[in-house]
Amino acid sequence: MNKYQYKVQGVDYDVEIEDVEGNIAKVNVNGIPFEVEMKQPIKAAPKPKKVQPVAAPAPAAASAAPAQAAAPAATPGAGKKVTAPLPGTITEVKVAVGQAVKAGETVIILEAMKMQNNIEAEATGTISSVLVKQGDTVMEGAVLVTIA
Repeated sequence: MNKYQYKVQGVDYDVEIEDVEGNIAKVNVNGIPFEVEMKQPIKAAPKPKKVQPVAAPAPAAASAAPAQAAAPAATPGAGKKVTAPLPGTITEVKVAVGQAVKAGETVIILEAMKMQNNIEAEATGTISSVLVKQGDTVMEGAVLVTIA
């Protein structure tokens, strides 16, 4: 269950998302239940797979390592995770794996409730994984990128 607090034209609202099934969300606004129909169903963020540590490749296999390193990351890399603060759709990915970022720099733009939200790096470092692409729909708490 996700809880949010909003202020619209000076009025405070406590919004609690109880369940999302397909394109129907069950929510409570200031204690009043509503069923909200969305234009599109929200896809849940893929759950990260558990990865077993692998020993370093032998020198003979070193020629294959660069090809593997060029593949996009499918699981979170090591480091600080940057997560979605609320459910929405990724409209722009402003970083790539290996790119240096500073704390406060915008790494992702997330559209939620028809508002563009700049998702910023929480730490200075290098992007170790990018787990979303433009057009992806994410839920609150989904890992978007990691910074090593």
